[in-house]
Amino acid sequence: MLSEIKNSLINLDIDKTLELVKKAIDQGFKPLDIINTMAEGMKVIGDMFERGEYFISDLIVASEIFKEVMKILEPLIMKEKEVMKPIGRVVIGTIEGDIHDIGKNLVATMLRVNGFEVIDLGVDVSPQKFVEAVKQYNPDIVGMSALLTSTMMNMRKVIETLEKEGLRDKVKVIIGGAPITEEFAKRIGADAYGENAIVAVDICKRLVEELKGKK
Repeated sequence: MLSEIKNSLINLDIDKTLELVKKAIDQGFKPLDIINTMAEGMKVIGDMFERGEYFISDLIVASEIFKEVMKILEPLIMKEKEVMKPIGRVVIGTIEGDIHDIGKNLVATMLRVNGFEVIDLGVDVSPQKFVEAVKQYNPDIVGMSALLTSTMMNMRKVIETLEKEGLRDKVKVIIGGAPITEEFAKRIGADAYGENAIVAVDICKRLVEELKGKK
């Protein structure tokens, strides 16, 4: 059933995907397992886009399918969860000059369902807006996403602005997106690189533990 959901998403078949998701819920599949399956499907779609097999319009369709599935799953997840203190707080956004949000939305969703409080700043987020959010929300982590190579260096500007404002030591910075690499993350002074949404969640858990250890 989960592989069928993944394939229907990859095939961009919204009706089939929603039908299968509802069937999976009726059959007792856990919402988080379905989300992980959707995340795997989104990763495949991202890879296909990079190879030129899918286009921006296809990414938009995939994003819409994911959003519709989350409308079904999020209430179920929140109902299952006990009232608890969040693991940590994350401010996340797509970097200035970039309006792509599929990857960012996927990471934000995965963080939320894994117990994080997420403040989503949206797309085309300037360094100053990231800094203002850090001052306002006092997050543990700042997450930045970019799909365009032309916007990658704006991530460095955010880190430099955090340093100028004396905020860099108070937060961990994780970056991700199709053109981003581990080497680039180290070069601009980020704390971590999230290859995909599932990996990003594990990294954020580790970063929060590191912050607790410093306090």
